[in-house]
Amino acid sequence: MAYARKTRAGGLEVLYCLSQGIGHPYLILRVPPDQNRIPSLANRFPFMGWYEREMHDLFGLEFEGHPEPYPLVLHEGTEPSHPLLQGPSEQPLRFSVTPPTVPAMIGPEIQRLPFGPVRADITESAQFLFFYIGEGILHYHPRLFYKHRGMEQRFEGASLMTGVILSERVSGTDSIAHALAYCQACEAALGWAPPSRAHLIRVILAELERLTNHLHFFAELAKMTTLKVADAQGHWLEERAKQINGILTGNRFLRGILCVGGLRHDLDLSGLHDALEPLERDTRSYLGRLEETRSFLDRLIGTGRLTRAVAFDQGATGPIERASGLDRDLRRDLCYAGYATLHFEVPQQSTGDAWARACIRRDEIRQSLSMIRQCLEKIKPGPVWTDQMHAGPGPLAEGLGWAEGTRGALYYAVHYDPAQDAFDRVKIKDPSFSNWRVSPFTVQDSNLMDYAINEASFGLSIAGADR
Repeated sequence: MAYARKTRAGGLEVLYCLSQGIGHPYLILRVPPDQNRIPSLANRFPFMGWYEREMHDLFGLEFEGHPEPYPLVLHEGTEPSHPLLQGPSEQPLRFSVTPPTVPAMIGPEIQRLPFGPVRADITESAQFLFFYIGEGILHYHPRLFYKHRGMEQRFEGASLMTGVILSERVSGTDSIAHALAYCQACEAALGWAPPSRAHLIRVILAELERLTNHLHFFAELAKMTTLKVADAQGHWLEERAKQINGILTGNRFLRGILCVGGLRHDLDLSGLHDALEPLERDTRSYLGRLEETRSFLDRLIGTGRLTRAVAFDQGATGPIERASGLDRDLRRDLCYAGYATLHFEVPQQSTGDAWARACIRRDEIRQSLSMIRQCLEKIKPGPVWTDQMHAGPGPLAEGLGWAEGTRGALYYAVHYDPAQDAFDRVKIKDPSFSNWRVSPFTVQDSNLMDYAINEASFGLSIAGADR
């Protein structure tokens, strides 16, 4: 992850968060303020491309030698052009009609299809530009950030508690993952340690969210492969999972429970095991029937292949990277919450196609249910909010928090003033920001008939990527 921040002296500082491997803390590298022209890393590390383009759009930083020097977050004609230099504002951005900058594709019989940003039913807004001959796709260019809401700027000046509410609303289907990464970043900055009961309940909530989202994934995949009954059954299983969430926490999206230092209040877990048992049985039966449906398998096997090398170079994360043979999972590699006390496996596939991505999620459903059962067996009565609190070092506390969300690795970096109870800067890295960058590599040289299935197999969030 890389991001920029405006220092209190008025300069711009660029920070790079680097992984040092399993079990080792992240290394934070800083570029001193006022270095307005910085060498681009995107040619050597392709996944850095979007981070640098984002910093250019929002802060006006120039990255010399960037291979894709055109707008990403703010589309052409946006005013002001660098909003995070302006400070918090309630005024919406102004736009003028300016043609988008897209790669040229010229040749005989090549057709161009701009699809979106308004698409089918309630699908989130994005535009996809296809260049194709017949059914064969020659080039595919996604145009995101129509749903950019300036979420990072909304954190500026916000309190710790307001930050929880904001984080839960960055991406509605990942409320717990975002809130958990945010809370852990703040706890790292302030030196707060939640009690063990809070840690285990956080795991339960995170795995309930994963279960709900994976059931939604299979329902959507059935829809895209025109299996109407499986579509309805999958959404019914998702609805039952949401009802369990609502009974347990009072909110179907699991909002309003997490806070910095632990939980806002304790939960009654006594009926959770019995509530999950019939859902687990019916889910197992549902997934088994899908695996026996030949038309379902025919549309997924071989569709949208992502090689291990491309997944690594372009920064794939979550089920997408694990379906392509990359063995990474923050729950195991950089344990947080109560995951260190649990026994679980990280599912792996190697073919990198739509079926492999579905298999990863199928196996993760089983692991999630197993982890919830383990937490229910291990959890003991006790407090759910820390009483050991102290301010972070110096006038500005900094912390990095992470979570393995449904879609992959999710990070929050916070710069917080304890004396004012206000944030100077919060950086959010949603897994879909990475996976949307990866997805075009599975579309080129494929065909239009398979596009909807391929996109569904990625399970991407536009709200999370756009923020």
